[in-house]
Amino acid sequence: MLVTQQPIFKRFWYPVIPISALTTPQSFQLLGENLALWLDESGKPAAVRDRCCHRSAKLSRGEVIQGAIRCPYHGWSFNAVGVCVQVPQIGEETVPKSYRVDAYHCQERYGYVWVCLDEPLLAIPNLPEAADSQFRQIPEFYERWHCAGLRLMENSFDNAHPHFVHAKTFGVEQEPVPPQPDSFEETDFGLRMHYVLPVFNSDVQKQNLQMEAGRTVRISEGTWFMPFIRTLKITYPNGLIHLIFTAATPIDDRSSQIIQFCLRNDTEEAVTAESIVAFDRAVTLEDRTILEGTEYDVSLSVSAEQHMATDKPGIVMRRKLAALVRGKG
Repeated sequence: MLVTQQPIFKRFWYPVIPISALTTPQSFQLLGENLALWLDESGKPAAVRDRCCHRSAKLSRGEVIQGAIRCPYHGWSFNAVGVCVQVPQIGEETVPKSYRVDAYHCQERYGYVWVCLDEPLLAIPNLPEAADSQFRQIPEFYERWHCAGLRLMENSFDNAHPHFVHAKTFGVEQEPVPPQPDSFEETDFGLRMHYVLPVFNSDVQKQNLQMEAGRTVRISEGTWFMPFIRTLKITYPNGLIHLIFTAATPIDDRSSQIIQFCLRNDTEEAVTAESIVAFDRAVTLEDRTILEGTEYDVSLSVSAEQHMATDKPGIVMRRKLAALVRGKG
């Protein structure tokens, strides 16, 4: 499946860039479409096609004047809905209505700019913990991975891989048989799975979890939001909740922008954000090494690859995405 060849994916919201990065106009490629992003006069994010309708210069290389993005080539300015509001060369004359660029749905959520290239099928995922004063939000990383978003989503729900891929961080390689999920349900937006995973609480994790080193368990709730967003809410026996949000925003057919942050019900005084990020980064870099070696053109046919019992979430993902592509989702 090549994501840029499936128009249905344009109808989903994707986080594309931290809102803090928009002190100046920025560019981003989403599903092969080049975007220019900036903050309008009210401080809200805006997204348009990164090509001036005059001579195709990149608007993202311009500047923002009174909330409109001004082309660096001839100074034409465009507002948040793509309408040209000023052409210096025509003075006070009315700007022709045909002077406009494509504009896209754009809003801020969880500290990131989200864009949808067409009419949205689903709302941006709701994270109740993000509005809960007992939780703090910690940005973890924002970087390009050379892999398909579906590969990362399947990996996130694969309970057979941690004891091998993550043997140096929390896996227990001597116990390769994964636990069965406590519950599994398909939803209108994706799927949800509850499970308990035995893990090794290393010395590195001891401080992060406020627990002694040794064996412990992760009581986990994984949620997949079509097409390429997941949350993993991990509850530990001592009551600590560590919720990880991960999005694999499709840049093109071969690459994804991976955006990850976490929400925790503890304090900086108890465990520093730096320590939390360091451990989660170690884990995700183990995943990255494997995933960047996989095929990016993931077949949605279940018969294209071999499977085992723990691949059920990935099989459901492929089936639901196949139905979506066929127009039956």
